[in-house]
Amino acid sequence: MLPISRRRLLPVKNLPSKVHCLSSSLKVQYSFPLFTSLNCIYSVRSQLSLSSLICLPKTLNPSFSSYCSYSSNSQGFHYFHQFFPTCSSNFNYLNSNERRRVVVGLTKVIKLQNGYDLMELSRNFCPNMLLKIMQLLESRESAFAFFKFAFQNHSDAAVQSCCIVAHELAAENFQLLAQDVITWVIRKIGATRSRDMVEFMWAKHHEYESDFSVLNTLMRCFLNVEMGYEAMEIVGRMREVGVTPSSSAITILFRCLLRADDYRSVWKLLRGMIREGPRPCNHNFNIMILYFCKKGYIRIAESLSCVMQKFGCEPDVYAYNILINAYCTRGRISNALELVHLMIDNGCSPSLITFGTIINAFCNEGKLVEARKVFYDIQEIGLSPNVEMCNALMNGYVKARDVGQAKLLYEGMMKKGIAPDGITFNILVVGHYKYGREEDRNSFLQDLSVSRLAPDCSLYDISVAGLCWAGELDEAMELLENMLEKGIPLSVIAFNSVIAAYSLAGLEENAHKAYKVMVMFGLIPSSSTCSSLLLGLSRKGRLQEGMELLYSMLEKGLPVNKKAFTVLMDGYFKVGDVVGAHTLWHEMEARGIYPDAVAFSAFIDGLSKAGLMEEAYDVYLEMFKKGFVPNNFVYNSLIHGFCTRGQMQEALKLQHEMRKRGLLPDIFTINIIINAFCKEGQMKSAIDVFMDMYHIGLTPDIVTYNTLIGGYCKAFDLVGADEVVNKMYASGWDPDITTYNIHIHGLCGSQKMSRAVMMLDQLVLVGVVPDTVTYNTLINAVCADVLDRAMILTAKLLKMAFVPNVVTANSLLSHFCKQGMPEKALIWSQKLSEISFDFDEISYKIMDKAYLKIQNNDGLPRAASEKSLFLDSLMYITYDYFRRMHSKTSKNPIRLIENGYDGS
Repeated sequence: MLPISRRRLLPVKNLPSKVHCLSSSLKVQYSFPLFTSLNCIYSVRSQLSLSSLICLPKTLNPSFSSYCSYSSNSQGFHYFHQFFPTCSSNFNYLNSNERRRVVVGLTKVIKLQNGYDLMELSRNFCPNMLLKIMQLLESRESAFAFFKFAFQNHSDAAVQSCCIVAHELAAENFQLLAQDVITWVIRKIGATRSRDMVEFMWAKHHEYESDFSVLNTLMRCFLNVEMGYEAMEIVGRMREVGVTPSSSAITILFRCLLRADDYRSVWKLLRGMIREGPRPCNHNFNIMILYFCKKGYIRIAESLSCVMQKFGCEPDVYAYNILINAYCTRGRISNALELVHLMIDNGCSPSLITFGTIINAFCNEGKLVEARKVFYDIQEIGLSPNVEMCNALMNGYVKARDVGQAKLLYEGMMKKGIAPDGITFNILVVGHYKYGREEDRNSFLQDLSVSRLAPDCSLYDISVAGLCWAGELDEAMELLENMLEKGIPLSVIAFNSVIAAYSLAGLEENAHKAYKVMVMFGLIPSSSTCSSLLLGLSRKGRLQEGMELLYSMLEKGLPVNKKAFTVLMDGYFKVGDVVGAHTLWHEMEARGIYPDAVAFSAFIDGLSKAGLMEEAYDVYLEMFKKGFVPNNFVYNSLIHGFCTRGQMQEALKLQHEMRKRGLLPDIFTINIIINAFCKEGQMKSAIDVFMDMYHIGLTPDIVTYNTLIGGYCKAFDLVGADEVVNKMYASGWDPDITTYNIHIHGLCGSQKMSRAVMMLDQLVLVGVVPDTVTYNTLINAVCADVLDRAMILTAKLLKMAFVPNVVTANSLLSHFCKQGMPEKALIWSQKLSEISFDFDEISYKIMDKAYLKIQNNDGLPRAASEKSLFLDSLMYITYDYFRRMHSKTSKNPIRLIENGYDGS
């Protein structure tokens, strides 16, 4: 028989045995004389139950397409057992493909009349017989699968036998199979026992293989099971005996140590390479630069790019691109551009990836002029943009709501022969549906379908995405299911569109249903799938389910990125669960998913809103250490947090700091600071900030004016409030409902009810619709006003279709207490509770206060009977509204939700 190295490894097409299916049993009849003398072994074993033949290949008979799993408690006999001394082997280590390979291989062995080796193995497990059978199985995959099944006993003797098998395989130039064997043994016996195995292999290796061969095998095997420390020990042994590790193995070791954050070993390994070899190459340095950038240590990565030149390694385009991407990710585009000029000066030509990264970074920051300049400049130096670059610029146009420019770019792509992909069409569809005109959208989709420029699968994706953006979610899901039933291939993009749309609409159950359909049809979810599902759960406050989904996806090895963690973390902050948010932050880092600028921004914002300003500021400093440049959102979060706590000096210091770093305060920054000064009654300081806006090129918006009006009203300075209103008109802003509500509240607080009523008439006259805040402000005022005017104003409010809410109920209950009628407050509270009214914390405080007043008999003067009747009538109107709404809800709650009722 030819040795395995000289034989061609061909798939087995025919099986030697004749299979007869009789009733519930399967009889395998071997047609070789060899087996007639082995009746003592095979007489019983040749009768195999169909239920135990779990690994019979499908090529044997098409009807045998499903096999029952083997159970150790069953009395059936497995096909493989006839080749081993015991019947206690475990099949869980083999997948269905490996089982099939082993069956086909063993059948080939029997056909070639090498059954004596199988017989010997069935009598006694020994390394020589195992090695022979593995060689007879010919292919590496089949031999290794058989070994995994055979290696069930993890005793020291069995481990040593496997080591001898590995030695023999290496001696016959089957190093890769030898590595498979040792890797499996290490995985089964663990790190502690592996040390004894290393010593055994080293002591015996001279009989079979060289020092380098055995140590290289051991090193790579430890790397295969992510045991970086043990692999480093093997490298040390190599150094001791004068053997140089291979460059490829060293590169793998670098990856392993960096993943484990074992930086001490990384530097030790690099020093060893410099002194004793192999000499570091560009690939080694690039791996280190990449990992240090991923983990946020960009300064170390920069240093490495300089150090590598001392060892004859000039940074190549890959090294520069890694650093440029790291700068852009952290918002340091100026540094990225400097590096582009440096690489050109050093004789390294930038690639399309280099410029694509820069363009994408500019677009993400909304700097479309700069992005467009880079896009056209590269064409002047002879480079042709690729589809990824075009998609980045097109996406920037769409985010800036310039759909026309996006469409022009698409037409330019077609003229230059740049083939669009699915992402191109999805960007255009999103742009047309979100910001384009309906006729343009329909025309664009019709052009695509007629021209057949988009592949069929992209057209289907576009159709689904279009329905989602049009709000026809159920129709989109129905289209998906119909296409799947017809066998039309769909990509993950179509499902992501539906899942994202359902999640944004708050229909997380529908989103999960789409996800299950997607998995059922064999599509692998992307990181966007996970993020969209988590967004839906997070918005509904179903954070425990979100956490379970996240862990489930991680365990299944599905792609989960930092965006998924950020979405869920933001959800925890919104419900006030700071501990849960902290847990996710640390979990993300523990799993090697290092936060980006968006994650840092979300974490700082959440901590600031929770009032944990010291911790938020520490994270802000950590963000700098990781090489990220905070943007206006981060500064605004910190400034708002300090203002909320009354720490104006810290807030103003941060505003000064952001200016020093080249970031101009935006309208949100100014509004936050003005609001803080107004709350503290420092109206002169608020006006100074207001006037300073014009010096930095900012224009006040409606929020700015409303904030100042509210500040003056709170200070009872109605003249100042009127002046701001006049400035508002002069700047071209018309008052909105918030402006009127603030002014009416100020007038009511100053007991100027006549002017408040006039303002109510004015807002109706200009076409501004009063809201619940308007009604509640006036109701609260009329309850304390003189009866005649109160009744007139109430009639006016009722004509305007006054809609009460919990604030209305609280105002009326509070006035019952204030005007000496606490018992009525409790009576009406009881009536409201009978219709399951949703009280809030203020409601319960008012009820407690009323109960205490009755107990203490405070002796407050009671209201006149007319005023009592007036309050009762208002309370009845409020109660009757809630009673009718409760009746509708209990009869048909779904219809009420569909009609948009939100309790306001």
